[in-house]
Amino acid sequence: MKTTGNRDPMAWLDYGPAWLRRDYWESLCERWATGPWQERSQATKRNRSTHPEKNVHTSGSVSYATHSQKLHHKLERASTFRELFDRTHKRKGTVDYVSESARTIVETYDKTMANRYVEGTPQPDLDPEAWVDATGGPSVRL
Repeated sequence: MKTTGNRDPMAWLDYGPAWLRRDYWESLCERWATGPWQERSQATKRNRSTHPEKNVHTSGSVSYATHSQKLHHKLERASTFRELFDRTHKRKGTVDYVSESARTIVETYDKTMANRYVEGTPQPDLDPEAWVDATGGPSVRL
């Protein structure tokens, strides 16, 4: 969009990244041009502007996998899910979470885990059900 100055994904066909096969780029442009994709894109754009507190993660363009590798190297062991969450949801160099939502999720998850796994009971690194409960589950706002 920046290169062409055009919001129509079909106008981007000739401007794909050099590292991506042309047929892949063309199929992406075609998908991005569909009605459902455009509707979802507009909905997420509205959500980002309506809920700026939800858009303050510290990861930037670095993937969770990369963060996990870096943390593994730093700790000289595999990181836990919670350590990885903290690395990507706390302000760098502080103990402060990037948002009230992140702090609330962690507190709720910790309480759920404490209730679910009494002292002396082995606790998994991540309890997906407890996590979904703490986060409120997946949501799509339209």
